[in-house]
Amino acid sequence: MLALVRLRRGVVGESRRVCHLIPVPTGPVPGHLTALCGESIFPGEAEVLDGLRGMPCHACLVRSAPSGTGLLANAG
Repeated sequence: MLALVRLRRGVVGESRRVCHLIPVPTGPVPGHLTALCGESIFPGEAEVLDGLRGMPCHACLVRSAPSGTGLLANAG
C-alpha cells in the first residue's frame, strides 16, 4: 500500500511541496519514511493527503509505473 504525502508549508519552499508516494510500513513505525524517489520524510514534516491533489513528484510517479514492454503502446 502507498500513501500520498506532501511536505508541510515552511518545511520547504512552495516549489518543492510536491506529492510523494510512500510505501506504508507493515511493522513498527520507523524513524523516517522514504518516498519512492528516495526523499526522506521525517515525523512532523509532511501531511498525508486523502486524495489526489497538488503537483506530483515525477520521480515517484516513474518508479510507481508498472514495468514491461508494450504497456504504453495504446496511450494517447
